[in-house]
Amino acid sequence: MTSGNTIDTRVLEWGVATLTLPGQSESGDQYLVAPFPNGVLVAVIDGLGHGDEAAAAAKTALAALERYAHEPVISTVRRCHEGLWGTRGAVISLAAFNTLDGTMTWLSVGNVEGMLLRADPNARPAYEALLLRGGVMGGQLPLLSASIVPVMWGDTLILATDGIRSDFPQGLSLRDPPQQIADGILARHAKGTDDALVLVARYLGGGP
Repeated sequence: MTSGNTIDTRVLEWGVATLTLPGQSESGDQYLVAPFPNGVLVAVIDGLGHGDEAAAAAKTALAALERYAHEPVISTVRRCHEGLWGTRGAVISLAAFNTLDGTMTWLSVGNVEGMLLRADPNARPAYEALLLRGGVMGGQLPLLSASIVPVMWGDTLILATDGIRSDFPQGLSLRDPPQQIADGILARHAKGTDDALVLVARYLGGGP
């Protein structure tokens, strides 16, 4: 298991935990946390399959996302899709936090799960789930539609690849630091049959 450092970008505090499939030298699961003016783009990428080709596709997607992180998320996804032509392809979920209006814009292509957990115990609903859309970046791209949700200080985003079992929200405590949450999810819910990555990002900016 490897873990990324928890870093305060003034907008987010975040942590990441990854697991490479035994027998493989590189993981096909990658992530991005990229600040842009008045916000931060967060993304998790899963190259199809595993091994070197999956890792190469994921890194290609990562480079495109980083280059165009400042653009609207649909535009960023389209540019990433074009960059992945000729590769094995990848699936992705990404979220752009905007501190000017206290919102998060997110979308998915494929099966990287996403959940936004509300810090306010009285909030209803207590969480938002990312709508997953079938498709492959670099292959069959679905009709892209981004959702915009308000975010408040302390709300926590979790993105997880399909190497993590879908019951990962069970037993979470939002009082824990993001890195501790990520490490715990990986330890308890990694399938062990694929690369796995979980990213946890806590919003520190202003609300709407």
